[in-house]
Amino acid sequence: MALTTYAELKTSIADFLNRDDLTSAIPDFITLAEADMQRRVKHWRQEKRSTAELDTQYSAIPADFLEAISFHISSGNYRSLELVSQAEMQSLRSNSLDTSGKPSYYAITAGEIEVYPTPDGTYNAELYYYARITALSDSNTSNWVLEYFPDAYLYGALVHSAPYLKDDVRTQVWAALYQSAIDGINAESESSKFGGSGRRMKIRSY
Repeated sequence: MALTTYAELKTSIADFLNRDDLTSAIPDFITLAEADMQRRVKHWRQEKRSTAELDTQYSAIPADFLEAISFHISSGNYRSLELVSQAEMQSLRSNSLDTSGKPSYYAITAGEIEVYPTPDGTYNAELYYYARITALSDSNTSNWVLEYFPDAYLYGALVHSAPYLKDDVRTQVWAALYQSAIDGINAESESSKFGGSGRRMKIRSY
């Protein structure tokens, strides 16, 4: 059968499990698979760009933020900000008496972006980041993972049904197919971004 919507996914899971009494449990299996994919999948379809004006020490991050790729100031002279840990951020502020200036570093602090030095004016900035995979639901019936990689959803949900169903002998097969799907998603992204074999222009020096 087709596997393009949330409803079709739930039906397929029930068919694979050969059970008709899991209506309330199957959405949980899907949610658990999504939680696992959030940790393991990195694909270019997750990449997003957000612009903001930096004028304070702390700025909000996008609601669907998962992981930073890069952050830079685009106004005036371009400057790429370096990601540092909380300990490094505290050390920077302590060693410089928390002076202000054009930011050079950033950290993710309590759900916000913290920059150092604290801006001495207003700077335009761009954040490139991985966004969370939008969860499936009755109102959000599809997303890019289900559209392009339905096997990841199907086998991921089946794997996460195992603790509920206990000793299902098919668990190892499902786990192997799920791992293969995850590896395939990440490999497809790498190939799309860096796997081109086009001819390169040769630069000659004189």
